[in-house]
Amino acid sequence: MSSIDIYLCQHGRTPLNVAGRLRGHLDPELDLVGQAESRELAELLVKLGPTRVISSPLQRSKQTATAIATAAGLSVELDGRFIDRSYGEFDGEPAAEVVAKYGRVGAAPGVEPAAAVVERAKAALVEVAEASQDGPVVVVSHDAVIRNLLKALAPDYTPSELVPQRTGCWNLLRYTDGAWTLIEVGSKDDPIETALAR
Repeated sequence: MSSIDIYLCQHGRTPLNVAGRLRGHLDPELDLVGQAESRELAELLVKLGPTRVISSPLQRSKQTATAIATAAGLSVELDGRFIDRSYGEFDGEPAAEVVAKYGRVGAAPGVEPAAAVVERAKAALVEVAEASQDGPVVVVSHDAVIRNLLKALAPDYTPSELVPQRTGCWNLLRYTDGAWTLIEVGSKDDPIETALAR
């Protein structure tokens, strides 16, 4: 039996997060809090000796991933399949207004279906897990991608346990012989101490 740990991380905070606006394929950089969150995340995860750091191509993820990769002496690998959900014409709109009008964000016209988000991101995650001889591996992505992935990979969890993903947090997924186990959700704690307490 072989297994690999993947730390699936939400990028640091941006001004659009603060404003409650849908980020989608817009490309804001991290704000000062987001930069601090990225440094803190790097300090936590570097202790684990990550072997790869993979990121969505958007700036907010790349900046977060770069902090982790630099601390670990690695380079950031980009994978477009981890890019944020596309909200089409609603990119940049207040999420609450979209929900008020359509009932939920996913019901708005032109929004990328959750199933499509899961299909592309899950394929990338499986590829990463099967191509990585040693772990752990860090993947930096986006709230909508992570939430939908975790719902698909860990159906025993309730949606309320998986949301919201705080900026700068990590989730631990373990891939063992083709099966996924969700070990930890939305943490900002020291992963070593968390493992010892588990």
